[in-house]
Amino acid sequence: MRSAHVVSVVREAEQALMARLPEGALMRRAAMGLAIHCARMLPRVHGSRVTLLVGGGDNGGDALFAGASLAARGACVRAVLAGRRVHPEGLAALRAAGGRMIDNGPAAASGAPGAQRNFGTHGEGGAPRALITAEARAAVLDADLLVDGLVGIGGSGGLREPYASLAVLASDAPAAVVAVDLPSGVDADTGEVPGEAVRADATVTFGTYKPGLFVDPGAVRAGRVSLVDIGLDPELPEADLVRPQAVDIARLLPVPSAEDDKYRRGVLAVRAGSDQYRGAAVLCVGGALRTGVGMVRYGGGEDVLSQVIARWPEVVGLHLDPRSSTDLGPGRVSAVVVGPGRGTHPANADELRALLESDVPVLLDADALNLVSSSVALTELVHRRGAPTLLTPHAGELARLLPDTDRAEIEAHRLEQATRAAKLYRSTVLLKGSTTVIAHPGERTVVNPTGTPLLATAGSGDVLSGVAGALLASGLSGQDAAMCGAYLHGRAAVLAREGAPISASDLLDALPLAVAEVTTGRPPGRA
Repeated sequence: MRSAHVVSVVREAEQALMARLPEGALMRRAAMGLAIHCARMLPRVHGSRVTLLVGGGDNGGDALFAGASLAARGACVRAVLAGRRVHPEGLAALRAAGGRMIDNGPAAASGAPGAQRNFGTHGEGGAPRALITAEARAAVLDADLLVDGLVGIGGSGGLREPYASLAVLASDAPAAVVAVDLPSGVDADTGEVPGEAVRADATVTFGTYKPGLFVDPGAVRAGRVSLVDIGLDPELPEADLVRPQAVDIARLLPVPSAEDDKYRRGVLAVRAGSDQYRGAAVLCVGGALRTGVGMVRYGGGEDVLSQVIARWPEVVGLHLDPRSSTDLGPGRVSAVVVGPGRGTHPANADELRALLESDVPVLLDADALNLVSSSVALTELVHRRGAPTLLTPHAGELARLLPDTDRAEIEAHRLEQATRAAKLYRSTVLLKGSTTVIAHPGERTVVNPTGTPLLATAGSGDVLSGVAGALLASGLSGQDAAMCGAYLHGRAAVLAREGAPISASDLLDALPLAVAEVTTGRPPGRA
Protein backbone atom coordinates (compact mmCIF):
# COMPACT_ATOMS: atom_id res chain seq x y z
CA MET A 1 0.00 0.00 0.00
CA ARG A 2 1.10 3.54 -0.64
CA SER A 3 0.17 5.45 2.47
CA ALA A 4 -0.84 9.10 2.65
CA HIS A 5 -1.17 11.34 5.70
CA VAL A 6 -2.93 14.66 6.20
CA VAL A 7 -0.98 17.84 6.85
CA SER A 8 -1.59 18.02 10.61
CA VAL A 9 -0.16 14.51 11.04
CA VAL A 10 2.83 15.28 8.83
CA ARG A 11 3.60 18.47 10.75
CA GLU A 12 3.49 16.66 14.09
CA ALA A 13 5.77 13.91 12.80
CA GLU A 14 8.22 16.45 11.35
CA GLN A 15 8.40 18.32 14.66
CA ALA A 16 9.15 15.10 16.55
CA LEU A 17 11.89 14.17 14.09
CA MET A 18 13.44 17.64 13.95
CA ALA A 19 13.73 17.66 17.75
CA ARG A 20 16.30 14.85 17.44
CA LEU A 21 18.22 16.21 14.44
CA PRO A 22 20.64 19.12 13.98
CA GLU A 23 18.96 22.31 12.83
CA GLY A 24 18.25 22.28 9.10
CA ALA A 25 19.08 18.59 8.65
CA LEU A 26 15.55 17.58 7.64
CA MET A 27 15.33 20.24 4.93
CA ARG A 28 18.71 19.25 3.57
CA ARG A 29 17.60 15.60 3.34
CA ALA A 30 14.54 16.66 1.39
CA ALA A 31 16.51 19.01 -0.85
CA MET A 32 19.09 16.36 -1.69
CA GLY A 33 16.37 13.94 -2.75
CA LEU A 34 14.75 16.69 -4.81
CA ALA A 35 18.05 17.55 -6.50
CA ILE A 36 18.62 13.91 -7.47
CA HIS A 37 15.19 13.68 -9.11
CA CYS A 38 15.72 17.02 -10.89
CA ALA A 39 19.05 15.80 -12.26
CA ARG A 40 17.36 12.68 -13.64
CA MET A 41 14.87 14.85 -15.54
CA LEU A 42 17.66 16.69 -17.36
CA PRO A 43 19.63 15.25 -20.29
CA ARG A 44 22.69 16.54 -18.48
CA VAL A 45 23.11 18.81 -15.46
CA HIS A 46 26.16 20.84 -16.54
CA GLY A 47 25.04 23.75 -18.67
CA SER A 48 21.31 23.12 -18.21
CA ARG A 49 19.05 26.04 -17.37
CA VAL A 50 17.02 25.46 -14.20
CA THR A 51 14.53 28.03 -12.93
CA LEU A 52 13.21 27.82 -9.38
CA LEU A 53 9.87 29.37 -8.49
CA VAL A 54 10.37 30.23 -4.85
CA GLY A 55 7.82 31.11 -2.20
CA GLY A 56 8.52 32.31 1.30
CA GLY A 57 8.12 29.06 3.26
CA ASP A 58 10.03 25.83 3.75
CA ASN A 59 8.85 24.67 0.32
CA GLY A 60 10.86 27.51 -1.18
CA GLY A 61 13.80 26.56 1.04
CA ASP A 62 13.74 23.01 -0.33
CA ALA A 63 13.85 24.40 -3.86
CA LEU A 64 16.72 26.76 -3.05
CA PHE A 65 18.90 24.09 -1.45
CA ALA A 66 18.20 21.71 -4.34
CA GLY A 67 19.04 24.51 -6.77
CA ALA A 68 22.35 25.06 -4.94
CA SER A 69 23.21 21.39 -5.42
CA LEU A 70 22.46 21.62 -9.14
CA ALA A 71 24.39 24.87 -9.50
CA ALA A 72 27.41 23.24 -7.85
CA ARG A 73 27.28 20.64 -10.63
CA GLY A 74 27.41 23.30 -13.33
CA ALA A 75 23.75 24.08 -13.98
CA CYS A 76 22.67 27.66 -14.66
CA VAL A 77 20.19 28.15 -11.82
CA ARG A 78 17.91 31.17 -11.45
CA ALA A 79 15.51 31.65 -8.57
CA VAL A 80 12.37 33.71 -9.17
CA LEU A 81 11.46 35.04 -5.73
CA ALA A 82 7.69 35.42 -5.58
CA GLY A 83 7.04 36.41 -1.97
CA ARG A 84 7.94 39.16 0.41
CA ARG A 85 10.03 36.68 2.40
CA VAL A 86 12.58 34.07 1.37
CA HIS A 87 14.29 31.25 3.23
CA PRO A 88 17.58 32.95 4.25
CA GLU A 89 19.81 29.87 4.53
CA GLY A 90 18.54 28.45 1.24
CA LEU A 91 19.11 31.78 -0.49
CA ALA A 92 22.65 32.01 0.90
CA ALA A 93 23.41 28.45 -0.27
CA LEU A 94 22.22 29.17 -3.80
CA ARG A 95 24.22 32.40 -3.99
CA ALA A 96 27.34 30.64 -2.75
CA ALA A 97 26.92 28.01 -5.48
CA GLY A 98 26.66 30.69 -8.18
CA GLY A 99 22.91 30.86 -8.62
CA ARG A 100 21.12 34.08 -9.60
CA MET A 101 18.13 35.77 -7.94
CA ILE A 102 15.24 37.40 -9.76
CA ASP A 103 12.92 39.37 -7.52
CA ASN A 104 9.31 38.99 -8.57
CA GLY A 105 7.72 39.74 -5.23
CA PRO A 106 4.69 42.06 -5.09
CA ALA A 107 6.77 45.22 -4.97
CA ALA A 108 9.13 44.24 -7.77
CA ALA A 109 6.36 43.01 -10.02
CA SER A 110 4.22 46.10 -9.60
CA GLY A 111 6.92 48.65 -10.23
CA ALA A 112 9.75 47.09 -12.19
CA PRO A 113 10.55 48.56 -15.60
CA GLY A 114 9.48 46.24 -18.40
CA ALA A 115 7.06 44.31 -16.19
CA GLN A 116 4.71 42.09 -18.17
CA ARG A 117 1.03 41.94 -17.36
CA ASN A 118 -0.56 38.65 -16.40
CA PHE A 119 -0.89 37.10 -19.88
CA GLY A 120 -4.66 36.93 -20.05
CA THR A 121 -5.40 36.23 -16.38
CA HIS A 122 -7.69 39.01 -15.21
CA GLY A 123 -9.68 40.00 -12.17
CA GLU A 124 -13.03 41.75 -11.89
CA GLY A 125 -13.91 44.11 -14.70
CA GLY A 126 -11.13 42.73 -16.90
CA ALA A 127 -8.40 44.53 -14.93
CA PRO A 128 -5.02 42.73 -14.80
CA ARG A 129 -4.60 40.88 -11.52
CA ALA A 130 -0.86 40.95 -11.30
CA LEU A 131 2.44 41.83 -12.92
CA ILE A 132 5.30 39.52 -13.79
CA THR A 133 8.62 41.13 -14.56
CA ALA A 134 10.09 40.62 -18.00
CA GLU A 135 13.18 39.04 -16.43
CA ALA A 136 11.09 36.53 -14.46
CA ARG A 137 9.03 35.70 -17.52
CA ALA A 138 12.14 35.06 -19.61
CA ALA A 139 13.62 32.85 -16.88
CA VAL A 140 10.50 30.69 -16.89
CA LEU A 141 10.06 30.44 -20.65
CA ASP A 142 13.66 29.61 -21.60
CA ALA A 143 14.35 27.07 -18.84
CA ASP A 144 15.14 23.40 -19.42
CA LEU A 145 13.52 22.53 -16.09
CA LEU A 146 11.17 24.42 -13.78
CA VAL A 147 11.04 23.68 -10.05
CA ASP A 148 7.77 24.65 -8.38
CA GLY A 149 8.60 25.70 -4.83
CA LEU A 150 5.92 28.37 -4.52
CA VAL A 151 3.59 26.90 -1.88
CA GLY A 152 3.92 23.73 0.18
CA ILE A 153 1.52 21.50 2.08
CA GLY A 154 0.44 24.36 4.33
CA GLY A 155 -1.19 26.28 1.49
CA SER A 156 -4.99 26.48 1.41
CA GLY A 157 -7.76 28.55 -0.12
CA GLY A 158 -6.20 29.06 -3.54
CA LEU A 159 -3.08 30.83 -4.76
CA ARG A 160 -2.75 34.56 -4.30
CA GLU A 161 -0.80 36.87 -6.57
CA PRO A 162 1.82 36.82 -7.92
CA TYR A 163 1.83 33.07 -7.18
CA ALA A 164 -1.28 32.41 -9.28
CA SER A 165 0.18 34.15 -12.33
CA LEU A 166 3.47 32.31 -11.99
CA ALA A 167 1.60 29.01 -11.71
CA VAL A 168 -0.23 29.71 -14.98
CA LEU A 169 2.98 30.76 -16.71
CA ALA A 170 4.85 27.65 -15.49
CA SER A 171 2.06 25.33 -16.58
CA ASP A 172 2.11 26.83 -20.08
CA ALA A 173 5.91 26.93 -20.40
CA PRO A 174 7.68 24.43 -22.68
CA ALA A 175 9.99 23.07 -19.96
CA ALA A 176 9.17 20.09 -17.75
CA VAL A 177 7.92 21.06 -14.30
CA VAL A 178 8.81 19.26 -11.08
CA ALA A 179 6.75 20.18 -8.02
CA VAL A 180 8.23 20.27 -4.53
CA ASP A 181 6.10 18.08 -2.19
CA LEU A 182 2.93 18.82 -4.19
CA PRO A 183 1.93 21.21 -6.99
CA SER A 184 1.27 24.73 -5.75
CA GLY A 185 -2.46 25.42 -5.62
CA VAL A 186 -3.46 21.83 -4.78
CA ASP A 187 -4.95 21.18 -1.35
CA ALA A 188 -2.68 18.58 0.26
CA ASP A 189 -5.46 16.94 2.30
CA THR A 190 -8.17 16.67 -0.35
CA GLY A 191 -6.78 17.17 -3.86
CA GLU A 192 -9.12 20.11 -4.34
CA VAL A 193 -7.98 22.99 -6.58
CA PRO A 194 -9.84 26.16 -5.59
CA GLY A 195 -8.13 28.40 -8.14
CA GLU A 196 -5.05 28.38 -10.33
CA ALA A 197 -2.57 25.55 -9.75
CA VAL A 198 0.70 24.35 -11.21
CA ARG A 199 0.39 21.42 -13.61
CA ALA A 200 3.53 19.38 -12.96
CA ASP A 201 5.13 16.63 -15.00
CA ALA A 202 6.55 15.13 -11.81
CA THR A 203 6.19 15.67 -8.09
CA VAL A 204 8.80 14.85 -5.48
CA THR A 205 7.15 14.46 -2.10
CA PHE A 206 8.84 13.96 1.26
CA GLY A 207 8.39 11.50 4.13
CA THR A 208 4.93 10.27 3.13
CA TYR A 209 2.44 10.76 0.36
CA LYS A 210 -0.26 13.39 0.78
CA PRO A 211 -3.91 12.57 0.01
CA GLY A 212 -4.12 15.39 -2.53
CA LEU A 213 -1.54 13.63 -4.71
CA PHE A 214 -3.87 10.65 -5.16
CA VAL A 215 -7.24 12.36 -5.67
CA ASP A 216 -8.36 14.39 -8.67
CA PRO A 217 -8.22 17.16 -9.60
CA GLY A 218 -4.97 17.36 -7.63
CA ALA A 219 -3.68 13.98 -8.80
CA VAL A 220 -3.83 14.88 -12.48
CA ARG A 221 -1.74 17.99 -11.75
CA ALA A 222 0.92 16.03 -9.88
CA GLY A 223 2.19 13.96 -12.80
CA ARG A 224 4.53 11.13 -11.83
CA VAL A 225 4.91 11.09 -8.04
CA SER A 226 8.13 10.02 -6.30
CA LEU A 227 8.62 9.65 -2.55
CA VAL A 228 11.84 10.70 -0.83
CA ASP A 229 12.54 8.95 2.47
CA ILE A 230 13.59 11.57 5.02
CA GLY A 231 13.30 9.30 8.08
CA LEU A 232 9.72 10.20 8.94
CA ASP A 233 8.26 6.67 9.07
CA PRO A 234 8.87 5.96 12.79
CA GLU A 235 6.94 9.11 13.70
CA LEU A 236 3.91 8.44 11.53
CA PRO A 237 0.69 6.78 12.75
CA GLU A 238 -1.56 4.62 10.56
CA ALA A 239 -2.29 6.21 7.21
CA ASP A 240 -5.31 8.42 6.65
CA LEU A 241 -5.60 7.21 3.06
CA VAL A 242 -4.05 4.35 1.07
CA ARG A 243 -3.59 3.51 -2.58
CA PRO A 244 -3.16 -0.24 -3.22
CA GLN A 245 -0.56 -1.77 -5.46
CA ALA A 246 -0.84 -5.03 -7.40
CA VAL A 247 0.78 -7.02 -4.60
CA ASP A 248 -1.88 -5.81 -2.15
CA ILE A 249 -4.65 -6.95 -4.47
CA ALA A 250 -2.93 -10.32 -5.03
CA ARG A 251 -2.93 -10.99 -1.28
CA LEU A 252 -6.68 -10.52 -1.11
CA LEU A 253 -7.90 -12.23 -4.27
CA PRO A 254 -9.42 -15.67 -3.65
CA VAL A 255 -7.33 -18.49 -5.10
CA PRO A 256 -9.14 -21.80 -5.73
CA SER A 257 -7.74 -24.75 -3.80
CA ALA A 258 -8.00 -28.48 -4.44
CA GLU A 259 -10.76 -28.75 -1.83
CA ASP A 260 -12.93 -26.00 -3.32
CA ASP A 261 -16.19 -26.55 -5.12
CA LYS A 262 -18.50 -24.02 -6.77
CA TYR A 263 -20.27 -23.27 -3.50
CA ARG A 264 -17.08 -22.60 -1.58
CA ARG A 265 -15.95 -20.23 -4.31
CA GLY A 266 -19.13 -18.23 -3.83
CA VAL A 267 -22.63 -18.09 -5.24
CA LEU A 268 -23.76 -14.69 -6.47
CA ALA A 269 -27.40 -13.79 -7.05
CA VAL A 270 -27.79 -11.11 -9.72
CA ARG A 271 -30.90 -8.95 -9.94
CA ALA A 272 -30.11 -6.73 -12.89
CA GLY A 273 -31.60 -5.88 -16.24
CA SER A 274 -35.13 -5.33 -17.52
CA ASP A 275 -36.94 -5.38 -20.83
CA GLN A 276 -35.62 -1.87 -21.46
CA TYR A 277 -32.04 -2.56 -20.34
CA ARG A 278 -31.30 -6.21 -21.13
CA GLY A 279 -27.62 -5.56 -21.72
CA ALA A 280 -27.09 -4.50 -18.11
CA ALA A 281 -27.87 -8.04 -16.98
CA VAL A 282 -25.53 -9.61 -19.56
CA LEU A 283 -22.67 -7.29 -18.58
CA CYS A 284 -23.15 -7.66 -14.84
CA VAL A 285 -23.33 -11.46 -15.00
CA GLY A 286 -20.30 -11.54 -17.30
CA GLY A 287 -18.27 -9.38 -14.92
CA ALA A 288 -18.97 -11.82 -12.10
CA LEU A 289 -18.20 -14.96 -14.12
CA ARG A 290 -14.96 -13.61 -15.55
CA THR A 291 -13.75 -12.64 -12.08
CA GLY A 292 -14.01 -16.25 -10.92
CA VAL A 293 -17.19 -16.63 -8.88
CA GLY A 294 -18.29 -20.24 -8.33
CA MET A 295 -21.85 -19.77 -9.58
CA VAL A 296 -24.22 -17.05 -10.70
CA ARG A 297 -27.92 -17.38 -10.02
CA TYR A 298 -29.69 -14.90 -12.27
CA GLY A 299 -33.32 -13.90 -11.76
CA GLY A 300 -35.19 -11.78 -14.25
CA GLY A 301 -37.99 -11.49 -16.77
CA GLU A 302 -38.32 -14.12 -19.47
CA ASP A 303 -36.82 -12.11 -22.32
CA VAL A 304 -33.86 -10.88 -20.26
CA LEU A 305 -33.27 -14.34 -18.81
CA SER A 306 -33.14 -15.90 -22.28
CA GLN A 307 -30.59 -13.32 -23.41
CA VAL A 308 -28.42 -13.92 -20.33
CA ILE A 309 -28.52 -17.71 -20.83
CA ALA A 310 -27.74 -17.33 -24.53
CA ARG A 311 -24.57 -15.40 -23.68
CA TRP A 312 -23.68 -17.24 -20.47
CA PRO A 313 -25.05 -20.81 -20.54
CA GLU A 314 -23.32 -21.67 -17.25
CA VAL A 315 -25.69 -19.36 -15.36
CA VAL A 316 -28.42 -20.89 -13.22
CA GLY A 317 -31.47 -18.96 -14.37
CA LEU A 318 -34.73 -18.23 -12.63
CA HIS A 319 -37.74 -16.69 -14.35
CA LEU A 320 -38.49 -13.95 -11.87
CA ASP A 321 -40.47 -10.84 -12.67
CA PRO A 322 -39.16 -8.26 -10.20
CA ARG A 323 -42.55 -6.55 -10.25
CA SER A 324 -44.33 -9.60 -8.86
CA SER A 325 -41.75 -11.65 -6.95
CA THR A 326 -39.16 -11.04 -4.28
CA ASP A 327 -37.82 -14.60 -4.24
CA LEU A 328 -34.05 -14.92 -3.85
CA GLY A 329 -34.29 -18.21 -5.69
CA PRO A 330 -33.48 -21.77 -4.72
CA GLY A 331 -30.19 -22.87 -3.22
CA ARG A 332 -27.42 -21.14 -1.34
CA VAL A 333 -26.53 -17.51 -2.06
CA SER A 334 -23.35 -15.85 -0.77
CA ALA A 335 -24.08 -12.30 -1.95
CA VAL A 336 -26.47 -10.34 -4.15
CA VAL A 337 -26.00 -7.61 -6.76
CA VAL A 338 -29.11 -5.55 -7.41
CA GLY A 339 -29.86 -2.49 -9.49
CA PRO A 340 -28.08 -2.25 -12.85
CA GLY A 341 -30.80 -1.59 -15.43
CA ARG A 342 -33.42 -3.05 -13.07
CA GLY A 343 -35.89 -0.16 -13.10
CA THR A 344 -37.49 2.09 -10.51
CA HIS A 345 -41.08 0.86 -10.71
CA PRO A 346 -42.71 0.84 -7.23
CA ALA A 347 -42.70 -2.95 -7.36
CA ASN A 348 -38.90 -2.90 -7.79
CA ALA A 349 -38.80 -1.40 -4.33
CA ASP A 350 -40.47 -4.56 -2.99
CA GLU A 351 -37.69 -6.70 -4.45
CA LEU A 352 -35.06 -4.38 -3.02
CA ARG A 353 -36.73 -4.38 0.37
CA ALA A 354 -36.64 -8.18 0.51
CA LEU A 355 -32.94 -8.21 -0.38
CA LEU A 356 -32.09 -5.59 2.24
CA GLU A 357 -33.98 -7.59 4.87
CA SER A 358 -31.89 -10.69 4.08
CA ASP A 359 -28.73 -11.60 5.99
CA VAL A 360 -26.44 -11.85 2.93
CA PRO A 361 -24.03 -9.19 1.66
CA VAL A 362 -25.69 -6.89 -0.88
CA LEU A 363 -24.21 -4.60 -3.55
CA LEU A 364 -26.49 -1.73 -4.56
CA ASP A 365 -25.94 0.00 -7.89
CA ALA A 366 -27.79 2.24 -10.34
CA ASP A 367 -31.57 1.88 -9.99
CA ALA A 368 -31.24 0.33 -6.53
CA LEU A 369 -29.45 3.49 -5.39
CA ASN A 370 -32.13 5.65 -6.96
CA LEU A 371 -34.82 3.71 -5.11
CA VAL A 372 -32.99 4.13 -1.81
CA SER A 373 -32.51 7.85 -2.37
CA SER A 374 -36.27 8.31 -2.89
CA SER A 375 -37.47 6.17 0.04
CA VAL A 376 -37.04 6.84 3.74
CA ALA A 377 -38.06 3.25 4.50
CA LEU A 378 -35.37 1.76 2.23
CA THR A 379 -32.80 4.17 3.60
CA GLU A 380 -33.59 3.00 7.11
CA LEU A 381 -33.22 -0.62 6.02
CA VAL A 382 -29.73 0.14 4.70
CA HIS A 383 -28.88 1.86 8.00
CA ARG A 384 -30.00 -1.13 10.07
CA ARG A 385 -28.39 -3.92 8.05
CA GLY A 386 -26.03 -6.23 9.91
CA ALA A 387 -24.65 -7.88 6.78
CA PRO A 388 -22.12 -6.05 4.57
CA THR A 389 -23.62 -3.48 2.20
CA LEU A 390 -21.69 -1.97 -0.70
CA LEU A 391 -22.97 1.11 -2.55
CA THR A 392 -21.39 1.89 -5.94
CA PRO A 393 -22.67 5.34 -7.02
CA HIS A 394 -21.31 7.78 -9.55
CA ALA A 395 -21.34 11.45 -8.54
CA GLY A 396 -24.91 12.10 -9.67
CA GLU A 397 -26.27 9.10 -7.76
CA LEU A 398 -24.33 10.04 -4.64
CA ALA A 399 -25.72 13.56 -4.82
CA ARG A 400 -29.22 12.07 -4.69
CA LEU A 401 -28.27 9.91 -1.73
CA LEU A 402 -26.94 12.86 0.27
CA PRO A 403 -29.27 15.64 1.43
CA ASP A 404 -28.73 19.15 0.05
CA THR A 405 -25.84 18.13 -2.19
CA ASP A 406 -25.41 18.51 -5.94
CA ARG A 407 -23.16 16.73 -8.41
CA ALA A 408 -20.68 19.61 -8.61
CA GLU A 409 -20.21 19.45 -4.85
CA ILE A 410 -19.47 15.72 -5.06
CA GLU A 411 -16.95 16.18 -7.87
CA ALA A 412 -15.18 19.03 -6.08
CA HIS A 413 -14.96 17.22 -2.70
CA ARG A 414 -14.77 13.51 -3.51
CA LEU A 415 -12.97 12.39 -0.35
CA GLU A 416 -15.21 14.34 1.98
CA GLN A 417 -18.48 13.29 0.32
CA ALA A 418 -17.62 9.60 -0.01
CA THR A 419 -16.65 9.49 3.67
CA ARG A 420 -19.81 11.36 4.61
CA ALA A 421 -22.00 8.89 2.69
CA ALA A 422 -20.26 5.88 4.26
CA LYS A 423 -21.01 7.21 7.74
CA LEU A 424 -24.57 8.20 6.88
CA TYR A 425 -25.49 4.82 5.38
CA ARG A 426 -23.22 2.71 7.62
CA SER A 427 -21.99 0.99 4.47
CA THR A 428 -19.01 0.77 2.19
CA VAL A 429 -19.22 3.42 -0.53
CA LEU A 430 -17.37 3.07 -3.83
CA LEU A 431 -17.62 6.48 -5.51
CA LYS A 432 -16.91 6.03 -9.22
CA GLY A 433 -15.29 8.74 -11.30
CA SER A 434 -11.96 10.19 -12.39
CA THR A 435 -10.62 9.05 -9.03
CA THR A 436 -12.50 6.11 -7.56
CA VAL A 437 -12.76 6.59 -3.80
CA ILE A 438 -13.71 3.79 -1.41
CA ALA A 439 -14.87 4.74 2.08
CA HIS A 440 -16.01 2.61 5.01
CA PRO A 441 -17.04 3.85 8.47
CA GLY A 442 -14.09 3.94 10.85
CA GLU A 443 -11.59 2.71 8.25
CA ARG A 444 -8.93 4.49 6.25
CA THR A 445 -10.06 5.69 2.85
CA VAL A 446 -8.85 3.89 -0.27
CA VAL A 447 -8.24 5.44 -3.68
CA ASN A 448 -7.91 3.27 -6.78
CA PRO A 449 -4.72 3.77 -8.86
CA THR A 450 -5.92 2.04 -12.05
CA GLY A 451 -8.67 4.43 -13.10
CA THR A 452 -8.65 5.43 -16.76
CA PRO A 453 -10.83 7.59 -19.02
CA LEU A 454 -11.31 4.43 -21.12
CA LEU A 455 -13.94 3.40 -18.56
CA ALA A 456 -16.13 6.39 -19.40
CA THR A 457 -18.35 4.25 -21.60
CA ALA A 458 -21.89 2.92 -21.27
CA GLY A 459 -22.15 -0.33 -19.35
CA SER A 460 -18.73 -0.29 -17.68
CA GLY A 461 -20.39 0.29 -14.31
CA ASP A 462 -22.56 -2.81 -14.83
CA VAL A 463 -19.40 -4.87 -15.33
CA LEU A 464 -17.87 -3.38 -12.16
CA SER A 465 -20.95 -4.38 -10.17
CA GLY A 466 -20.49 -7.96 -11.31
CA VAL A 467 -16.77 -7.94 -10.52
CA ALA A 468 -17.21 -6.52 -7.02
CA GLY A 469 -20.24 -8.71 -6.42
CA ALA A 470 -18.23 -11.85 -7.27
CA LEU A 471 -15.55 -10.84 -4.76
CA LEU A 472 -18.19 -10.09 -2.15
CA ALA A 473 -19.64 -13.58 -2.71
CA SER A 474 -16.17 -15.11 -2.28
CA GLY A 475 -16.07 -13.84 1.30
CA LEU A 476 -14.21 -10.53 0.99
CA SER A 477 -15.39 -7.63 3.10
CA GLY A 478 -17.27 -4.81 1.41
CA GLN A 479 -14.21 -2.57 1.44
CA ASP A 480 -11.83 -5.25 0.14
CA ALA A 481 -14.29 -6.35 -2.56
CA ALA A 482 -14.65 -2.74 -3.68
CA MET A 483 -10.89 -2.13 -3.66
CA CYS A 484 -10.01 -5.30 -5.57
CA GLY A 485 -12.93 -4.88 -7.96
CA ALA A 486 -12.02 -1.32 -8.88
CA TYR A 487 -8.37 -2.27 -9.37
CA LEU A 488 -9.13 -5.22 -11.69
CA HIS A 489 -11.76 -3.19 -13.57
CA GLY A 490 -9.23 -0.45 -14.33
CA ARG A 491 -6.51 -2.85 -15.41
CA ALA A 492 -8.94 -4.72 -17.66
CA ALA A 493 -9.78 -1.46 -19.42
CA VAL A 494 -6.12 -0.94 -20.35
CA LEU A 495 -5.42 -4.57 -21.25
CA ALA A 496 -8.56 -4.99 -23.37
CA ARG A 497 -7.29 -3.09 -26.40
CA GLU A 498 -3.78 -2.13 -25.31
CA GLY A 499 -4.93 1.37 -24.42
CA ALA A 500 -7.18 1.91 -27.44
CA PRO A 501 -10.86 2.84 -26.99
CA ILE A 502 -13.06 0.06 -25.64
CA SER A 503 -16.69 -0.82 -25.07
CA ALA A 504 -17.97 -2.37 -21.87
CA SER A 505 -18.13 -5.79 -23.55
CA ASP A 506 -14.38 -5.65 -24.15
CA LEU A 507 -13.85 -5.65 -20.39
CA LEU A 508 -15.27 -9.16 -20.08
CA ASP A 509 -12.49 -10.85 -22.06
CA ALA A 510 -9.85 -8.67 -20.39
CA LEU A 511 -10.84 -9.39 -16.78
CA PRO A 512 -9.08 -12.80 -16.70
CA LEU A 513 -5.97 -11.08 -18.06
CA ALA A 514 -6.13 -8.54 -15.25
CA VAL A 515 -6.55 -11.27 -12.63
CA ALA A 516 -3.61 -13.21 -14.10
CA GLU A 517 -1.42 -10.12 -14.19
CA VAL A 518 -2.08 -9.39 -10.53
CA THR A 519 -1.73 -12.93 -9.25
CA THR A 520 1.41 -13.82 -11.24
CA GLY A 521 3.07 -10.40 -11.07
CA ARG A 522 3.73 -10.53 -14.82
CA PRO A 523 2.13 -8.72 -17.74
CA PRO A 524 -0.18 -10.97 -19.80
CA GLY A 525 1.60 -13.05 -22.42
CA ARG A 526 4.95 -13.22 -20.63
CA ALA A 527 6.25 -16.55 -19.38
